[in-house]
Amino acid sequence: MNDFQELENELRALRPARPSPVLLERIEEAMVENCRADASPAGQPARLPYNWLSLGFGLAAAAVLLLFAVLSMEHRQGSDKEIAQVAPASETRPVVPALSGGRGVDGSISSNKFVPAGATQVVYNTRNEGLQFADGSREPLRRLRYQTRQTWQWRNPSTGASLRVSYPSEEVVLIPVSGQ
Repeated sequence: MNDFQELENELRALRPARPSPVLLERIEEAMVENCRADASPAGQPARLPYNWLSLGFGLAAAAVLLLFAVLSMEHRQGSDKEIAQVAPASETRPVVPALSGGRGVDGSISSNKFVPAGATQVVYNTRNEGLQFADGSREPLRRLRYQTRQTWQWRNPSTGASLRVSYPSEEVVLIPVSGQ
């Protein structure tokens, strides 16, 4: 135990050596060159490229979610309201033509409404793309990318028919990071 105490006392007494002036000059030169390479011809820093496609998908997903929320609220307020309708009986035609013997296919007219049956969102890929500096930001931002699959389902309670819509989406989130 005495050996460890001596070793710890020696370690406490150690102080880091000062860097040489040559090293400091080389670091300064590299920083100046790097700043010149990053600047645009107008003397301003280069802008990060903006991905318009992901913005479009994000806005489309938000619009669909808003539509689904409105439909869900309408269903809660008045469950007798119809969301989708089947054409009236006077306008219906048989899909299968009559057989040569004169016998046709008897079809029944289904109920006229579809109601929301469920929604799911599955995140199947999450990536941390590291720290980035946005325009005009003094603090770094962490960039996270989420890939999801959203599915909405509607069902006709009287016939059991269902409609399911599913699509993938990608979301990029920038989270501020503080250096405390």
